[in-house]
Amino acid sequence: MKTLLITISLFFTFNTSWSQNGRWDVYMAQYENGPGSTILNMDLINSAPKKSLPYLVVTGVTTENCREDGFPQNDEFEKLHDVSDAVENKIQEVTTFEIVGTFTYQCERLDYVYVNDTTKIRQKLTEMYTSNFPEYEYYINIKIDEDWEAYLKFLYPNEETQEHMSNIKVVAKLAESGDNLEKARQVDHWLYFKDKKRRKLFTDAIIKEGFKIESQEKRIDLRLPYQLRISRTDYVSPNEINTLTLKLRKQAKEFNGEYDGWETFVVKPEGDL
Repeated sequence: MKTLLITISLFFTFNTSWSQNGRWDVYMAQYENGPGSTILNMDLINSAPKKSLPYLVVTGVTTENCREDGFPQNDEFEKLHDVSDAVENKIQEVTTFEIVGTFTYQCERLDYVYVNDTTKIRQKLTEMYTSNFPEYEYYINIKIDEDWEAYLKFLYPNEETQEHMSNIKVVAKLAESGDNLEKARQVDHWLYFKDKKRRKLFTDAIIKEGFKIESQEKRIDLRLPYQLRISRTDYVSPNEINTLTLKLRKQAKEFNGEYDGWETFVVKPEGDL
C-alpha cells in the first residue's frame, strides 16, 4: 500500500499551465516491458476529435537517470517538465495546437500534441533539443491522426481503468487521513436503475451476497430515476475494492442499471487520536 501511494504522488505531477486547461488525471498500467504512466486531459473526450487539429506530434526524451522499473528518478521530473514547456513554446510559434497528454515508459517521456500545421515543427524541435537539452536523446514523430486514435484508443483509459483511478483516489484520501486500510468497515455503494422492477431484481440478488439495503428513492425526470444505496462490511485496499466495485458495476448492467461509486469512513489504528 505504501508503494502505491508513493506512485500516486509521483506521477500525479504535471505542468501547472496544463492543469489550468481541462481536467487532468493520471493512471498506471502494465505494458509488455513493464509499467507505464499516462497523464491526460480527460475533458477532451467530450470534443475529440477536433477536425481543425488533424496532425499528431509525439515527442520527448529518454533519460538515463531512471529507476529499475523504467520510471525517471524523482529529481529528474523538474527537467522533464522543462522539456515539455520548451516543446509547447516551440509548437506555439508555428501553429495552433492541443496538448492531450504524456506517456512515461521505459525511461522515455513523450508528449502527445495535436496540431493544425506541421510546417517547420520538426526543424524547430530538433534545434530546441540539440541546443537546450543536449544531454538527452530526443524523439520526434509526426503523423496524420484525424480521428484522434492516439488519444481515444491509447491514452484515454477504458472503463475498468477509470474504475481503478476513481477507487485509488478514495483510498489515497483515507490513507492521508491516517487510515492504515487494514480493518474491514462498512462500505456504502450507490446504484441507479431505469425502473422499480429491475431495482427489485438486483436487490434480491445482492442481498444473497451479504449486502444490506440502506435506502431506496425515486428521483424525478432522470434517465435512471430509481436510486439504491447498499452496504456491506468489506476491506478497502486497492485490490479488494477494485474487485468489488467492478463486480457491482457488472451486476448492475445485467439489470440495466449503473453503479455510481462508494464511500466509507476513516478507521485509524488503535491508540491514534
